[in-house]
Amino acid sequence: MPERRKLIVVSNRGPLSYTRENGERVAKRGGGGLVTALRGLVAYHDVTWIASAITDEDRAVSDETIDETARDGSPFRLRLVAHDESAYDWFYNVVSNPMLWFLQHYLWEVAYTPAVDHGFHHAWEHGYVKVNEGFAAAVLEELEAEPDAAVLFHDYHLYLAPRMVREEAPDATLSHFVHIPWPQPDYWRILPAEMRHAIHDGLLANDVVGFHSSRWRLAFLRCAVDITGAAGNFSDWSADHRGRRTRVDASPISIDPEEFDELAESPEVLEAEREIVERRPECLIVRVDRTDPSKNIVRGFRAYELYLEAHPEMHERVALLALLDPSRQDIPEYAEYLGAIQREARRVNDRFQSDGWLPIDLQIEDNFPRSVAAYKQFDVLFVNAIFDGLNLVAKEAPLVNMRDGVVVLSENTGAYEEIGEWTLTINPFDVAAQAEAIHEALELQLDQRRARLGAIQAYVREHDLARWLASQLDELDRASARVS
Repeated sequence: MPERRKLIVVSNRGPLSYTRENGERVAKRGGGGLVTALRGLVAYHDVTWIASAITDEDRAVSDETIDETARDGSPFRLRLVAHDESAYDWFYNVVSNPMLWFLQHYLWEVAYTPAVDHGFHHAWEHGYVKVNEGFAAAVLEELEAEPDAAVLFHDYHLYLAPRMVREEAPDATLSHFVHIPWPQPDYWRILPAEMRHAIHDGLLANDVVGFHSSRWRLAFLRCAVDITGAAGNFSDWSADHRGRRTRVDASPISIDPEEFDELAESPEVLEAEREIVERRPECLIVRVDRTDPSKNIVRGFRAYELYLEAHPEMHERVALLALLDPSRQDIPEYAEYLGAIQREARRVNDRFQSDGWLPIDLQIEDNFPRSVAAYKQFDVLFVNAIFDGLNLVAKEAPLVNMRDGVVVLSENTGAYEEIGEWTLTINPFDVAAQAEAIHEALELQLDQRRARLGAIQAYVREHDLARWLASQLDELDRASARVS
């Protein structure tokens, strides 16, 4: 049992959000992998969770700290920060998404986009900076009450807040985990100098900065040197900047195997699995993604088209089940990409379908039980992300698979560093090679399929979510020891 400690967790989205139903306040559990992963902290530590107030009812309770309980009954405190609505729109829909997300996933077509105009400068100063100031103020108030608490910032929404906290609380213990890729220094030059400097300077105010892979860690340390002038040590993975040393860590997040074992046998999943089994052909290729441009869905459909073109003997024997969660549809780039996905699926289906056979079964809906059911039934799991901080699907799906399925995995995912040796490697831009990988996966001998899948399952069970959470606190302890 880990030693119980006081933690302040800070993320844009929180574990709960509130609404009104029949005049009563109702708490709804927050979604997303980050919230799911971090809830393990609540079971073993005294946690105050700071997050944005999203709904009207969230804003109504934003002046108070609420005592709440997790699903397992563990208590925690929730503090929701109310931002000016215009400021939050600029923060979220202009700077965080798409600018930072697109930049960090190498998604901009730099000959044409982005254009850092007066509107973006305004959104940065009056949106991103202001919202980070609001988070920092809330953290400082909590630290005043609990000065020994460690602060755990998360993700790309909050790059500036650590420096703001550090200026007022120089002895605080701060960490920041970045859940998305970190691009090379030159790509950061999309942003004006003062913005890219502020981002890296903000992160270097932490005692520890964490990433999912050594690849992103290396890129960040290079950026710290190049953009802020920090002294980088590439042997012990640290950066000295403004009189402080920041440890840069690589620690890939994982999942809770017991949770997925239970999910796989839940009534909702079993019912969804029955439906898939009734409809599935001999061979089933599965992809489970958000409709995010970084997931590379359109190229994936084109690769599948090339496979069908080269292997007419597989017509009516194979299908691609694409379970896609609609993502950020208020942002034009995301809405346009969803349209491109639908058009591409229709084009491939129109070309190849026959009576009783739909080559691409495209389902756009947030339905996690159906996704878990598909995990159990895949013969090939197809993950061709352009870039991905980790990609939890590559860990979740093999864990519960019942058909000795093969994972086809992009070399640009963080998960590739961990499980790549047991997958079929693809370059996310090489659609011809992706088509060949589909064929290779479906033709792989049973003993090889079984060995690869078993190796992934054993790795994920050993390197589970509890281990990742423990590693985050171990890094904080090492940072505290250095400071003291």
